[in-house]
Amino acid sequence: MGVDLRQVLAGILTLTMFVMLGHMIKRDHFDSVQEKFPGPTKDVAKVTTMRSVHKKSDVPWKNEALELKQCWSKPESDEGQQSKGYVTFSLTDGPEYHVSQIADAVVVARYLGATLVVPDIRGKELGDKWSFEDIYDIDKFIGSLDGVVKVVKQLPSEISPKKISAVKVPNRVTEDYILEHVEKIFKKSGSIRLATYFPSVNMKKSTTSSDGDSVPCLAMFGTLELQPEISEVIESMTERLKTLSRKSNGQFIAVDLRIEMLGENGCQETSGGKGCYTAQDIALFLKKIGFDKDATIYLTQPRWENSLDDLKDLFPKTYTKESIMPADKKAKFFNSKSSEYEKVIDFYLCSQSDIFVPAISGLFYSNVAGKRIALGKNQILVPATIRESTASASNFISSYITKKNHLAYSCFC
Repeated sequence: MGVDLRQVLAGILTLTMFVMLGHMIKRDHFDSVQEKFPGPTKDVAKVTTMRSVHKKSDVPWKNEALELKQCWSKPESDEGQQSKGYVTFSLTDGPEYHVSQIADAVVVARYLGATLVVPDIRGKELGDKWSFEDIYDIDKFIGSLDGVVKVVKQLPSEISPKKISAVKVPNRVTEDYILEHVEKIFKKSGSIRLATYFPSVNMKKSTTSSDGDSVPCLAMFGTLELQPEISEVIESMTERLKTLSRKSNGQFIAVDLRIEMLGENGCQETSGGKGCYTAQDIALFLKKIGFDKDATIYLTQPRWENSLDDLKDLFPKTYTKESIMPADKKAKFFNSKSSEYEKVIDFYLCSQSDIFVPAISGLFYSNVAGKRIALGKNQILVPATIRESTASASNFISSYITKKNHLAYSCFC
């Protein structure tokens, strides 16, 4: 009995399609993990979706970045309506939170016609506290908001912080929420201390737009610049990684993989997929999508631990900040009691790398993605468990990029 080659071919194609569909379903369930956020103002939050969409075969290092332009204009001056009240707040829990906290504070102060007080910066441990200018350029911050909200460096001495009412607002606070929950308190007390909580770390753009979009766009993408010394450290580390990447044309991969976070999340696999990935998972993922042993990898994990050996076995040129930070900068930025400087370095280095791979889902991933979109760096690869021996890297591009659904696309177009 003869074999119909067309039937054989049809069977192979059908099987291949089922395999590909299985991968897509698992990647679409990367949001099924819950994460407890640190600090008193955080709620239990569902982790944002990290999806990818199948595209044609691609080489791992390929970057199809398109230069995006700012599609918002600076809001018109509103200084004539300024009140005598103040909005105070602190930046907490690392730069991925700072971006959102700044945006909410500016939106609230603008709506209320209040004066914004430059925030201090607080770490995870009690007593960890820095001035704004220890990390960010204060003159840039104040200048960028000129005509949008009035900004002062300190609360006037005649106003007691103890008499300021505390107000919690959700991340991406709306004018309706301010009107209903904040304005009455502000009018009664004259000044408020703001704290942002995060009911979700979803950074997808809103389906509706308004004239107020320019205010959060400015606050998120136009106000924060690092102070020069930190910028120089990051530039030095970036150049070091590029030098180590000569065989890949100076390109390197940044992987957000912190062992402490992996332990908190558990990285348990469910029927839908995984919410975070270990060093071994990442090693196999990168190998199967086409990266070879010469690929240079930067890990956000501060110091080397034995659990990272599986990654280094396949990719010998894998480094932590301990091995690439300039020696004369380690006392201040690496060996200090607090990890605040390390978080800042990781956030901005992951934003500038040629490829970013988030081994952990959460706000770090979401706001690094936003910054990369603003910079035109669209190579964000979402890891997955690949059953086959090889797969195309382009199958795992973040849906923030493929679907252009990150809120950054409301600010850049």
